[in-house]
Amino acid sequence: MSPMQISPDVPTATLEMRAVEQRRRVHNTITELREQVEDTVREKLNVRRYASEYAWPAAGVAALFSLLIGYGTAGVVKRIVS
Repeated sequence: MSPMQISPDVPTATLEMRAVEQRRRVHNTITELREQVEDTVREKLNVRRYASEYAWPAAGVAALFSLLIGYGTAGVVKRIVS
């Protein structure tokens, strides 16, 4: 008889034991999944790692953006003054 088939002559105590075992397995599976998700999220949201990894590229982009804004502002001021 497979675990999913229940015959009428199975004692109640056996069914209760099966239910307890199934609940324990489900609980353990959910606990494992939660731990895996927590580890994955913790790794993906590691700000310190990303800050150190992308600090120089971010600084370069900020410098280029500032340079463009500066030249744009200087051009506007030059047109207003002239």
